[in-house]
Amino acid sequence: MAPDGLATVRQLRARGLRPGGQDVTAQIERPRYRRGPLVAYLYEIDKAKPVRPMTPAKWAALAKANTARRTCPECGRDAGYVIPTSLGMCVPCAYPEEQRAA
Repeated sequence: MAPDGLATVRQLRARGLRPGGQDVTAQIERPRYRRGPLVAYLYEIDKAKPVRPMTPAKWAALAKANTARRTCPECGRDAGYVIPTSLGMCVPCAYPEEQRAA
């Protein structure tokens, strides 16, 4: 629904671009029932800049963060999946064998 030459941040990202510090050019509002409208901010595609590439330090930081999300604080093992925040620990630690059998 956006005019030609304008795009949202997600649309820019899909093209490998970022707003690059430019101000919002326009916005589209979609009304919602009993709530405020959804707003989509639009940026000029011509003024957008390419996405910055990931540096080795950023890759290392991301890997460390993902490892921390997969490590169980109870048993200290890599669970093989991201630990659910609702449990706060891996499934075997949250539901020991005697509870699962009952």
